[in-house]
Amino acid sequence: MNAETTSRVPVALTIAGSDSGGGAGIQADLRTFAFHRVHGTTAITCVTAQNTLGVQRVDAIPPEAVVAQIQAVVEDIGVQAAKTGMLLNQEIIAAVAQQVEALQIANLVVDPVMVSRTGAQLIDDDAVKTLRNALIPKAVLVTPNRYEAQILSGLQIHSLDDMRAAAQIIHRNLRAKAVLVKGGGMQGNLRGVDIWFDGQKLETLTTKQVDTKNTHGTGCTLSAAIAANLALGNHLDLAVRQAKQYVTNALFHSLDIGKGQGPVGHFFPLLGV
Repeated sequence: MNAETTSRVPVALTIAGSDSGGGAGIQADLRTFAFHRVHGTTAITCVTAQNTLGVQRVDAIPPEAVVAQIQAVVEDIGVQAAKTGMLLNQEIIAAVAQQVEALQIANLVVDPVMVSRTGAQLIDDDAVKTLRNALIPKAVLVTPNRYEAQILSGLQIHSLDDMRAAAQIIHRNLRAKAVLVKGGGMQGNLRGVDIWFDGQKLETLTTKQVDTKNTHGTGCTLSAAIAANLALGNHLDLAVRQAKQYVTNALFHSLDIGKGQGPVGHFFPLLGV
């Protein structure tokens, strides 16, 4: 292939864990980047043994190895946007935050993977503190689910007004440029309703609800889709709206595989249904 047939493409980086079941983590992120015609690069923070029924084992990657991956990508290829997912422990979070600053990584979307949408805490309190103080302030957007927003804001969230208040508190106290409080863990008509706040606009973002049990990887996919849209040059609020529509379509075409909770259909146009 000669040089005239090649082209430069936007590049996005995911700093996250590996999901052996292929539904979340870096596997979901890379599929999402590819769907958006963005070249995906990775810094793997942990390796999980998991499937549609749950997680059987998690092994952390040494922080030095995470740093080396980030440096290798950014210093040679460069990235137009990045996202974080499961960072697992305080040492990895601190190392990632330091690299974001040292390498001046722009358009950082932080998916603060602290609590599952069922309410189970996934990282310890020291890691939560480091995430709050060191990484989230460097983000252009932080995307907590209901339970993560409760931890970050100190509020109990049961209503739309609670979600609005939490978004404003997180923005004010943690200094992320914008906050998207996700309603996937809410009940009834609030399920899937998100709250956006950027210091000026407080908006309620809705899409069509999709009735499916196969929702594994929705949080990873949303943050990856936002990062992909930012890498493409879209403004942040448009990137969020485009990403929400993508996730809705992927949920509509979710994959009924395994014995438990299947993943969303990242390549839904190719499924032929």
